[in-house]
Amino acid sequence: MEELKKTGLQAAPADHCYAGPEDPRTRADFLKYSKKITLDPNTANTRLLLSEGNRKATVMSQHQSYSSHPDRFTIYMQVLSKESLTGRCYWEVEWRGGGVNLAVAYKNISRAGSSNECVFGNNDKSWRLSCNQNISGPRSSRVGVYLDQRAGVLSFYSVSETMILLHRVQTTFTQPLYAGVWLPWNNEDTAELYKLK
Repeated sequence: MEELKKTGLQAAPADHCYAGPEDPRTRADFLKYSKKITLDPNTANTRLLLSEGNRKATVMSQHQSYSSHPDRFTIYMQVLSKESLTGRCYWEVEWRGGGVNLAVAYKNISRAGSSNECVFGNNDKSWRLSCNQNISGPRSSRVGVYLDQRAGVLSFYSVSETMILLHRVQTTFTQPLYAGVWLPWNNEDTAELYKLK
């Protein structure tokens, strides 16, 4: 169900993957780094309706009446978080419908037009995990994202009683990051930043 752009890695339990020695192991461990994240209406494509205190994005058939803003994604149905992500952060996204792309991106990712420079995961300013109903494998409607910005670690997990590592990126992040959501599929598809205690 989940695949990372340009990879074919198999999902495996977190205990059996190449997680670093400092990486959390259990959901309780991850929750120590939970961060309250909201979606920024100034970045939301006009086909996205934000609700639930700007934690939920829904694809609409009609354009929403957002004011003009230079930070807005003009073509792709994408939105970034209002809060920047530094240090260690963890958040979860519940999705419904045809699929969702979960991402992190630098603030200076391009917003206008249809080039790859604007698409989460298609450039050197963003990374994404694609989740959709057409990918074979175990299904999970909630995905956990763990970021250690200083260590250059970005990990995606299927959230259940056991945390299943879907993919882990090791890179060098040179700027603060922002959580991103891209809903490329159908009207009424949703992605909601899960309210963590």
